[in-house]
Amino acid sequence: MRTIKTYSLTERAAHPDFAIHDERLVSRIEQGHRHAYFQIQLNLAGRAQQHIGPIVRPLDPGALGFVLPYRVHRVVREPGSRFYVINFDQRFLCPELDVDPLDLEEVPLERAPELAPFLFQEFMDFRLDSAGLKFAREACRTMMDENSRRRFFSLEIIHANLLLLIATVCRRYEHDLTRLAAVQAQRKSRRDALSRVVRYVRENLARRISLPDVAAAADLSPNYLAHLLKKETGKTFTDLVTERRMEKAQELLVHTTMRISEVAEAVGFEDEAYFARRFRQCFDIAPRDYRSRAAAALR
Repeated sequence: MRTIKTYSLTERAAHPDFAIHDERLVSRIEQGHRHAYFQIQLNLAGRAQQHIGPIVRPLDPGALGFVLPYRVHRVVREPGSRFYVINFDQRFLCPELDVDPLDLEEVPLERAPELAPFLFQEFMDFRLDSAGLKFAREACRTMMDENSRRRFFSLEIIHANLLLLIATVCRRYEHDLTRLAAVQAQRKSRRDALSRVVRYVRENLARRISLPDVAAAADLSPNYLAHLLKKETGKTFTDLVTERRMEKAQELLVHTTMRISEVAEAVGFEDEAYFARRFRQCFDIAPRDYRSRAAAALR
């Protein structure tokens, strides 16, 4: 099994915060790999393909590719291509953003708009018009010059040009980026709501659990909660509660010496016989036999 290499900026550049080079400094990595830093590629001439995970996006002349930290990727280029590659760490791009790099996709766009093209590269392509491309090339030349000398205020000039380059792309694709951000926010809101629902159910398995009670605890209306569960999980509210109760019952049967009646009570069943019937319906085995089989397997 091939190991996917993760590169740090110190392995690939003279400075640990920022690096930029063009096609004359070729240190190409043909295999899929990861970086612990952000990367932007600006393609000037020659066609290329950018592979990000299972997604393949074209990098035609005038196109840019954006890669988040720790995302498996590789770029395949035609011979004779001309391009810039810009690498930088998270603190250089967003000094105030104290978020684990693996959690960047959870950051709202209004908190860090400069993340937009990185977050949505897998869903769209970025290509500049002639004026935008001219500016991007000048910005890259300026960043290369300042980075090679690192004089007084060089880092500030590099950072300003980097943000302007990203801003040029974001302004050109403002409508698409804000639409995708809204969809992402809606999905996150649904995930958060479902997490609140599941947490409440898990913490109250021994009690009678009703749809209105769970909806109130999750700050949702009962109708919306029922719709959300069906849409996101394909389950009804009763299905969800029963599934969690049976999972907890399995855990208690295997890892405790509680009597079957005590297990039934702990997962919200007042009647032991009814609990046993529902357990058999779910797992095609009686609770007592399930415990015996699990104990035999652990010997």
